[in-house]
Amino acid sequence: MGILIFIVIILFVAGGLLILLRSANSHKLPNGVKPKPYSDDDD
Repeated sequence: MGILIFIVIILFVAGGLLILLRSANSHKLPNGVKPKPYSDDDD
């Protein structure tokens, strides 16, 4: 019974990590986008 609970916990952790990686990779900027400087940036 303990092994079954351990396997279920591992599956939930692995699934959560895969969801986080997928959502992190989906918000990349296109290659042509350049950052604009702030108007109050003195440097």
